[in-house]
Amino acid sequence: MAKITYITPDGETIVANADSGNLMQLAVDEGVDGIFGDCGGVCSCATCHVQVAKEWMDRVGAANETEREILELEDNTNERSRLCCQIEVTDELDGLVVNVVGE
Repeated sequence: MAKITYITPDGETIVANADSGNLMQLAVDEGVDGIFGDCGGVCSCATCHVQVAKEWMDRVGAANETEREILELEDNTNERSRLCCQIEVTDELDGLVVNVVGE
């Protein structure tokens, strides 16, 4: 089981636990403000844009080409930007912290 911490644009901290799925679905299920998942997790929108805490980037990994193309169209991106629908929950991500970019 992995404990994932979301920090919303207004500074609220939401901690959620999961053992499968992706970070977007977990956030939607937990009502995390700023994560909408409009495309249902198929990497065709950016309504689940997060920035991964620097110390977690190696474990989370880099965005794939499709994800990078979507993020190029977004504001407030940086080298830690990811679409959380593309981050699968694993035990190795226990303790992960992401900042929700929101709209």
